[in-house]
Amino acid sequence: MPSTTRSPPDDEGERPSKRTKVSSEEKDVESMIQQTNDEDEEEEDAEDDTSHQPPESRASDLYLDTINRAVLDFDFEKVCSVSLTNINIYGCLVCGKYFQGRGRSSYAYSHSIHEDHHVFINLQTTQANPRPPVYVLPDGYPVSDPSLDDISFVLAPSFSSNSIANLSSPAHLTKPSYDLTNKPYLPGYVGLNNIKRNDHMNVIVHSLLHIPPLRDYLLLSNFRGKESELLKRFAGLAKKLWNPRLFKSQVSPHEFLQEVNRASAGKFRLEQQGDPVEFLGWLLNRLHKDTGGTKRPKSSIIFTTFQGQLRVENQQVLLRSDAGENEKPRFDIARDITSTVSPFLFLAVDLPPPPLFQDAVEKNIIPQVNIHSVLAKYDGRTTQESAGQLRRYKCQRLPRYIILHFKRFTKNAFVEEKNPTIVNFPLRGLDFREYVDASPSNESTVYDLIANVTHESVAGTTRDKEHTVWKAHLRAAGGGGEGEKWFMIQDLIVEEARKEMIFLGETVLQIWEQRPNELKGSTGAKKMDVDN
Repeated sequence: MPSTTRSPPDDEGERPSKRTKVSSEEKDVESMIQQTNDEDEEEEDAEDDTSHQPPESRASDLYLDTINRAVLDFDFEKVCSVSLTNINIYGCLVCGKYFQGRGRSSYAYSHSIHEDHHVFINLQTTQANPRPPVYVLPDGYPVSDPSLDDISFVLAPSFSSNSIANLSSPAHLTKPSYDLTNKPYLPGYVGLNNIKRNDHMNVIVHSLLHIPPLRDYLLLSNFRGKESELLKRFAGLAKKLWNPRLFKSQVSPHEFLQEVNRASAGKFRLEQQGDPVEFLGWLLNRLHKDTGGTKRPKSSIIFTTFQGQLRVENQQVLLRSDAGENEKPRFDIARDITSTVSPFLFLAVDLPPPPLFQDAVEKNIIPQVNIHSVLAKYDGRTTQESAGQLRRYKCQRLPRYIILHFKRFTKNAFVEEKNPTIVNFPLRGLDFREYVDASPSNESTVYDLIANVTHESVAGTTRDKEHTVWKAHLRAAGGGGEGEKWFMIQDLIVEEARKEMIFLGETVLQIWEQRPNELKGSTGAKKMDVDN
């Protein structure tokens, strides 16, 4: 018994030195207490639990007033501003800079000591933790406060089926959002930064992210697995563009375009002007592959939305002895005609060549053409000659969204030229019935315009020069009726456009939306949505 009664004092005689060591690291002990707080709450009664809450709340509120939301910008690539690595990156909520790690030897830890900035947020989200944690450095303890929810949402926006239900309805126009400066903006119709010469990619991003099926697919996505980095960043850009709680009413596509540069092996770069149609073709095919698409129809969201079928008939050109000098070659029924059916994502439309010479009166008149006259290429009767072959085209199946490319630029061995011909088109009710073989009775052939991309340049220049501008006209919230609204977006400029002025631009690209079958009414529309 005496030995047993003396053992506790012996143990206690050894403990002061350990306690002294721990007392020199009181802040580490505090972090350990917070990590085991959940277990302690199960063992303690309610009175003890409430007695521990006030000190914790005071500690978490200690540095929150130093956060500067005006300098926060999560649009840039998540790399450390010192080491340029993209692993375990934290953002300083005081100055907005990015640093790696939060340990004692990390750049974020050094920044917190030297600059007296203490609140940092983890910039990487995971499946288990969609809301990134916030830490106070150099102490290293986590902070959980409702006042930080707006920062977490700007970093990683999330959407539900209910939150996106009205994005394509007129109700969306009646609910503007406000940024930190109390400036109103309409989610989805915000400017994109032109970092250097990426305006030709900005118009494609805007056009694609306003196609309802693709937009909803990206907004509801949760890519945190083995998906490609390009798909993850494109979905992230879509969520930022449609974010109703932005700190500033503009978005930078820098993070997405940096991945585009890498994925395309430098073919599409921020500092080099390019062709939006070429970028669109590359992006659609890449997104189709990254979403698990195959050669089968409707194997991805891209094919389901944009893919149609085109029949091409070929016949070799033969010179006839009885042909006149100005007679064009035509199909000979007596000879074999090869016919092939191939899929397409967009249709190329040829513009008539502008007149070479104009008199003094008409020299300032820009030639115009009706859209049906240029779409006659796909009526199955109009022939084109190329490389000794006669061809004629007709659609076999129309996609839900038709992309038209107006071939405005031509190249030769010396120079690139632009065709200034203006195309007249309606904003609603364009019928493609003449350009498709008998379509199923439950599918409409009437389409409404949803996006229009135009090109502007100084006289005598083309798209490769510095003085060139790409603009996108976007239909707002489904459109229709007298209250239909259109917006013109040119980089950071967002303006409401007059409907009667849209066709006056030099259109290069258009996206048309299939109208629900009027014969079937709402039931037919729902069936078409399910089938597609």
